[in-house]
Formats: sequence, C-alpha cells, structure tokens
Amino acid sequence: METQTDFLTDDSYPAPHSPHNHSECTNMILPVRDALDILSGKWKLPIIISLTFGNKRFGQIAKEIPNITDKMLSKELRELEMNDLIKRTVHDSYPVVIDYSMTPYGHSLEKVIAELREWGAQHRKRILGKE
Repeated sequence: METQTDFLTDDSYPAPHSPHNHSECTNMILPVRDALDILSGKWKLPIIISLTFGNKRFGQIAKEIPNITDKMLSKELRELEMNDLIKRTVHDSYPVVIDYSMTPYGHSLEKVIAELREWGAQHRKRILGKE
C-alpha cells in the first residue's frame, strides 16, 4: 500500500535539488488548485455527499446540511451544475417538481471523497483523540 509520501519519493519525480523541480512542482500544483477551485468552500462537498445518497429536492438537501441558508444552497447548486457535477431536473407536473442528482462526472469524485473522509477520520483521531 502506498504511504502518504510515496508520491513524493517515487522514482518518477526528480531529486529535491533537480533543475526540473520547479516545473514538476508546478505540474503537481496546477491540477490540485483547479480541483480545489471547484470544490472549495464550506458547502460544496456536503452537498455532493448528500446527493451521492440519491436524487433530492432542494428542501431535502437543506435539511441534511445543518446551517446552510437557502440563498447559499441555491448559489452552490448553480455552481455545481455549471461545473457538470450535478444535474437539475424540472419535472413537468403540477406543482412543478425540481430535483438534483449527481452526473456521471460528479460520481467521479466518490473516490476522492472517500479518501478525504478516511484522512479526516484519522486526523480527528490524531489531533482531537475522537472518533
């Protein structure tokens, strides 16, 4: 199993004082920054996690995420939809029903979220001594 620093010590990466170190570092930072730009903030990951459990209406998502305001939830849902992570579906019914679901692209985050959850649980245990 790969340790937390294996990606830094792998033979494919230059030695610390290599002349290519700067470009290799930049090549690692840019995609991580891109991902964080899309997923950053207090609410996006909780919204995504909520939707991994199935399609939901606005009110259902709001109830599952404590302290999020309707205005903030609406803003974050629009941004997640704009980035093709979730889909907003308007059903032709009376009254109109709107629900949100994960897109296949959004489901590609499940492994990342699982790793973050595992790291967070270990960190909580290490720093706070809690489960």
